[in-house]
Amino acid sequence: MINFFGTGVALITPFKSDLTVDHKALADIVNFNIDNGTDYLVISGTTGESVTITKKEKKDIINTIHKANGSRVPMVLGIGGNNTAEVIEEINTTDLSYIDAILSVSPYYSKPTQEGVYQHFKAIAEISPVPIILYNVPGRTSSNMLPATTLRLANDFKNIIAVKEASNNVAQYLQLIKNKPKDFLIISGDDDLALGVVLAGGAGVISVIGQAFPKQFSKMIKLGLEGKAKEAYDIHYKLMDVTSAIFEENNPAGIKGVLAELKKCKSAVRLPLVEASEPLKAKIKTLVKPLN
Repeated sequence: MINFFGTGVALITPFKSDLTVDHKALADIVNFNIDNGTDYLVISGTTGESVTITKKEKKDIINTIHKANGSRVPMVLGIGGNNTAEVIEEINTTDLSYIDAILSVSPYYSKPTQEGVYQHFKAIAEISPVPIILYNVPGRTSSNMLPATTLRLANDFKNIIAVKEASNNVAQYLQLIKNKPKDFLIISGDDDLALGVVLAGGAGVISVIGQAFPKQFSKMIKLGLEGKAKEAYDIHYKLMDVTSAIFEENNPAGIKGVLAELKKCKSAVRLPLVEASEPLKAKIKTLVKPLN
């Protein structure tokens, strides 16, 4: 069993000017991250604009990342939704040969009860051939998976190994860390809270900003895991303003603005998302300069 400690990055899907996938830029971003300390890669999450990626594009994206990675670090694939049967069908029909875990979001839009959330993940856990990382992001799903539900799933299914918790709620994080089973991992999905979560006993982070500054961000998380709070917070404060800036309008427009400033890719996104506004781009330019 792979332990997902440290820094995972929620990879963007870079686009060319015509909005086709830029596979060269994607491979370059993968290499940039692995070469600079990123511990694992997360494919086709929210930051990867998964809702506007076709099935064929998703398959091609996985292949590009796998080839660039060369089995150097674990890979996590986003497979989730609010139609349980469709999620199960996608898991059953996807080649997971090179995938170390699935990241599966708590059902959105439908707003199920906590029992509905439990039964959704129970059905997935019973068929998944690879470990599952739960993903709680109530700001996007309009449904908070409560700690009691997460812990119930953690205790009932050995292949549910972690939760990416993105409630941005410190009290909820602490409840999970305090009451979790020994080997269950609490992974921060909030870049701004990641260091505090790690110092409290969390396993690490699945980060957005980390893919732009992998050396600094992964070092910060590593120091946090070692309990070196002062050194870690020195890095946190340097990254704090740019971390806040990328979420001012939408994700991934903000992080793509940063990566464009770093010459890693274009800032293009697919509708209904739009690129960062000119004022935000100017702000990002100012914030990135001293960090680059």
